[in-house]
Amino acid sequence: MVTTPTAVAERRARVRQLAQGGASSRQIAEQIGCSKDTVLRDLAQPDDLVAARAALRARKLAHAEEAVSQASAAAQAVADARPSHQMTDDETARRWCGALRAAADALAAQADAFAEYWPCATG
Repeated sequence: MVTTPTAVAERRARVRQLAQGGASSRQIAEQIGCSKDTVLRDLAQPDDLVAARAALRARKLAHAEEAVSQASAAAQAVADARPSHQMTDDETARRWCGALRAAADALAAQADAFAEYWPCATG
């Protein structure tokens, strides 16, 4: 079962609320539809740890957003520079071609992984 970070946070808040109201772990589990072990694990998670995990996810998301933005900008800069239309020596041409192919392969691999994980994004 896939559970989103938001759903987990909401469940943990509900578990804490019910526990503060005096409900037992078993009663909480039955009421919210999870196992007693999940309730115990949720109660053991300190609020600062939950907040730290959320902050880490936000930083990773911002980093990914910046990386995709930079890759898009770099691709546009290469397209604007039109290196294939520049007069250069054979050595430089081979180096540029190799670097562009390596970068394209790496980006294609990331796009494939993204499409596999998020098939709805490619439709």
